[in-house]
Amino acid sequence: MQTLWEHRFAGRVNAMTSSAIREILKLTAKPDIISFAGGLPSPDVFPVEEFQKACDLVLSETGKQALQYATTEGYLPLREMVARHTSRYGIKVSPDNIVITSGSQQALDLIGKIFINPGDRILVEEPTYLGALQAWNGYGAQYVTVPTDDDGMRLDELEKALRIGPKFIYVLPNFQNPTGRTMSLERRHKLVELADHYGVPIVEDDPYGQLRYDGEHLPPVVVLDAKFHENGEEHYTGNVLYTSTFSKTLAPGLRLAWLIAPPAVLERFVHAKQGSDLHTSSFNQMVAYEVARGGFLDKHIKTIRETYKTRRDLMLKGADEHLPAGVEWTRPEGGLFLWVTLPEHCDCKEVLEDAVEQKVAFVPGNPFYPLGGGENTFRLNFSNASHEQLETGMQRLGQVLQKHVGQLEKA
Repeated sequence: MQTLWEHRFAGRVNAMTSSAIREILKLTAKPDIISFAGGLPSPDVFPVEEFQKACDLVLSETGKQALQYATTEGYLPLREMVARHTSRYGIKVSPDNIVITSGSQQALDLIGKIFINPGDRILVEEPTYLGALQAWNGYGAQYVTVPTDDDGMRLDELEKALRIGPKFIYVLPNFQNPTGRTMSLERRHKLVELADHYGVPIVEDDPYGQLRYDGEHLPPVVVLDAKFHENGEEHYTGNVLYTSTFSKTLAPGLRLAWLIAPPAVLERFVHAKQGSDLHTSSFNQMVAYEVARGGFLDKHIKTIRETYKTRRDLMLKGADEHLPAGVEWTRPEGGLFLWVTLPEHCDCKEVLEDAVEQKVAFVPGNPFYPLGGGENTFRLNFSNASHEQLETGMQRLGQVLQKHVGQLEKA
């Protein structure tokens, strides 16, 4: 029924759509369905006891401060901790370069709020993180896409895209969502050089960087950029905005993340955040600091890595054993996801319907392509499934794919 509200919405709401992932999670909420759909950390690794102790400590010792309004930039001890952690990777950052946000999603939204005018072109990987597209569609963003391979964004396509003059480049170099791919060190260096040459800043989204299970750590793009623009400044003044989160290392329910930026950007970002939520929860910040301090976070991340590495290996083993010939998948060195590519004649939305009937679910790849495409791709998450679910779910998925791929046995 038409209401008086219908013709009062702003034009931008037409670009705001529900998350395909959230809709699938509703579909797969039944307890008998094995879901590889959501990018959910495992509750098995949530440090519940440590949070209980930290809550008691914060309320008993600093309760009045924790329950009061606070500065927009965030709890200073927490920002100092982030700065110390970042310094391990070779970048000079002070708390004055850091704002605590209500999840990385808020950081992406506020970046859109302060940078994107309707029609601005944003350069993204293809495919790319769906949440970023959701954040920026409402501001009228248009997209320029660069395809990826196993070493990340393809540099032979990047320079051509930069000539179009995008507002900024958005990348997830480590264990990318949705593909699980990692940008090589050579390409990271070249990305910084090309971005500088064409005068285009970079937004680096790094929620999974600490979740490496194989291979050697690669420096974030923000670190390489800082070295490239070494100018003797005491604080970071480079061309990269860097965001990361506690959602994958402590708990997503905290809604705690951070943005690292040069002072000129940070001032405008803080103004935008004040208009959004005044500040991120004081209580959550203080509790997270108490949990993470004293070396606990480093030890806890090791536990997470061990847990997720085992689950990744089980999913890869299941893929090797059960997925039919003609199906390809990534073999990520970290993160939470595998990316599966079917023969071009397959439509993963149809495959999903059959998969749900067989009590297993995934996320079709098409929503991760801002310009369309990817109908024959889908994303699998391994972090939030038990060992039994991984084994059974991959067997079920293999049976479904046998039907759609049209091959009953491996070549």
